[in-house]
Amino acid sequence: MFKKILIANRGEIALRVIRTCKEMGVQTVAVYSTADKDSLHVKFADEAVCIGPPSSTDSYLKMPNILAAAEITNADAIHPGYGFLSENATFSEMCRDHGVKFIGASPEMINGMGDKANAKDTMKKAGVPVVPGSDGLLKSAEEGMKLSKDIGYPVMIKATAGGGGKGMRLIWGDDEFEDAWDSARTEAKASFGNDGMYLEKFVEEPRHIEIQIAGDQYGKVSHLSERDCSIQRRHQKLVEEAPSPFVDEDLRTRMGEAAIAAGMAIKYEGVGTVEFLVDKHRDFFFMEMNTRIQVEHPVTEEVINHDLVKEQIKIAAGIPISGKNYLPQKHSIECRINAEDPFNNFRPSPGRIDVLHKPGGHGVRVDSHIYAGYTIPPYYDSMIAKLIVSAQTREEAIVKMERALSEFVIEGVKTTIPLHLKLMRNEKFIQGDFTTKFMDDFDINA
Repeated sequence: MFKKILIANRGEIALRVIRTCKEMGVQTVAVYSTADKDSLHVKFADEAVCIGPPSSTDSYLKMPNILAAAEITNADAIHPGYGFLSENATFSEMCRDHGVKFIGASPEMINGMGDKANAKDTMKKAGVPVVPGSDGLLKSAEEGMKLSKDIGYPVMIKATAGGGGKGMRLIWGDDEFEDAWDSARTEAKASFGNDGMYLEKFVEEPRHIEIQIAGDQYGKVSHLSERDCSIQRRHQKLVEEAPSPFVDEDLRTRMGEAAIAAGMAIKYEGVGTVEFLVDKHRDFFFMEMNTRIQVEHPVTEEVINHDLVKEQIKIAAGIPISGKNYLPQKHSIECRINAEDPFNNFRPSPGRIDVLHKPGGHGVRVDSHIYAGYTIPPYYDSMIAKLIVSAQTREEAIVKMERALSEFVIEGVKTTIPLHLKLMRNEKFIQGDFTTKFMDDFDINA
């Protein structure tokens, strides 16, 4: 087992990793920007190293600074959390070259799954269902229009290096194609430095359902059931739950087998997620694979009673997994609490938290780095907490979430708590009648 782990991240995920490390008897090193000097992850770690000014580019994304921090503290492993450098093949390779274990995917795995077109081709060869579309990148708008006629509109064009909804366009006919093609490529180039585009058939009435997997260096891969992440706004997840209200036993089995095949195809080591789009007929299609721990991992932990961060660290240390597939024993829901004003187009709301009261009670969990008197910096993602509840049934979990949200008091900044309260009281959500388009018609003021 590792003696000391440096956490190359901030906020709630850094604190989450620190807590598991303490339970495992592993020393921890926090890194922080000058804007985060008062963050809880800095206070809770055994050691802390400042790695730069507030800008992520000059701190949390500054690979030489992070590796220097690992060297001066004698850390023998680096946990990247999610976001930032968690799926950066160059950083993974630099860690390997410097003799520091990267608690995440290898450069080869990251490159293989990070390029969407390449990942789709790998999945097709592994027998994993994929959405009909282009074989690799499109050479021109004309090629895209010809293919669209063959597979049938509507179609989506997507940036091969994309994420967060950037470089994506929905196209319903030839007359829209060229304008969508030009704007998507321009956006992709500006966002990712890569304007490569591929095309897929648009799945109507889709749900976003993902399978958690774990794989070790000995060739074993297991699945840990599914999460439903369909409640999204502009491709950003708001609410996640496990199990999905849409998934039956047959679909869970088929998706689990496909996710294992995906992991086996790339000899996956670590904790990762295979994401699928599922249509109204319960046909599912590979979307992408995330080679890291995810924001929504707590709902899986709650329904299978298993610490995924601990599993991730053990795999990186060479400890084999059991190979057992896990099925959900309870129901869990996670609401992402952001410092944003949901009544004002989700405008970010950084600033000082004057009053804070976190909810409690049986089956209520809050993953957060905030406290009364803490100032939310304006430089990073606006998520400040994750509220997770678990209960025996989905109905009980919704009621518990509503109760917990009503207890969650954050004063001094605007938050998305009112939005989540509205969601928990929405009849369609309560009935499980939703797709990824649910938020398009949701009116928080209604």
